[in-house]
Amino acid sequence: MKSPTRTTAMRQRFIEDMQLRHFSPATQRAYVHYVAGYALHYDRSPDELDLGAVRQYQLHLLNERRLSPQSVNCFVSAVQFLYLNTLGMPWKPEDFVRARVEHKLPVVPGLAEIRTFFENIPGVKNRMALMLCYGAGLRVSEAVAVKTEHIDSARMLIRVEQGKGAKDRYTCLSPGLLKMLRAYFRMVRPPRPWLFPSVRPQRHITGALLQRACTEACQTAGLTKRITPHSLRHAFASCLLDEGVDTRVIQVLLGHTRIDTTAHYTTVSPSKIASTFSPADQLLARPRRPGRPRKA
Repeated sequence: MKSPTRTTAMRQRFIEDMQLRHFSPATQRAYVHYVAGYALHYDRSPDELDLGAVRQYQLHLLNERRLSPQSVNCFVSAVQFLYLNTLGMPWKPEDFVRARVEHKLPVVPGLAEIRTFFENIPGVKNRMALMLCYGAGLRVSEAVAVKTEHIDSARMLIRVEQGKGAKDRYTCLSPGLLKMLRAYFRMVRPPRPWLFPSVRPQRHITGALLQRACTEACQTAGLTKRITPHSLRHAFASCLLDEGVDTRVIQVLLGHTRIDTTAHYTTVSPSKIASTFSPADQLLARPRRPGRPRKA
């Protein structure tokens, strides 16, 4: 049986170790959640378990809980950090087996679908926040946390404060997007600091609220393609690629540390694929007859 005092002390040190490495609050909550579930499954403190227990719990998550490979890998990241950093076990990162994640092409909605989608978004606040995902490539967590002071109309920039990886960056503010933001501001008059304030004082709306608004809009519009804040971000990157914007610029706008992450977004550009030359066209083309030589 695990000792409550020892478990509480280990949990606190685990959280402090993550804070020292400046893990985001969302990552900290996820890691604590997965480790707590692991300990509860065996009803023992994690420092009493070994790599065999980790392996069996992974199989339990995959085969019985039916969790996705991404979720199982999140559990692996959590226990790997716990054992190697907090508990200082003499193991290696390679000892923690990760599930293979299938590579799936992201669903990129077309312009007509996006127009219909936005026409059916419930609430002007939800619509404007989602427009930032589409028009500026923001993550849903970044869009809901935009402050009024982040809109730099003089330089046509949007400041993203403490985005993923605790990084600040700038992204583009187009004239059309600025026009929509000004109309929204005149209509809502949001109190500072948040551009999209919640009903609770000093809080902004949540990403979950926007996710629900997306689901409702797709159902109302009768769209067969599922559109989410993340697919709007994909559409932003795909549109820039179609316009010939350099991949390095797209990387900066999206806030990616690695260029290969950006490449995953830009590998799919339906209009580029549709307009690609096919050798079949050349084969089916009627060959020209050689012309007669002209007289001198």
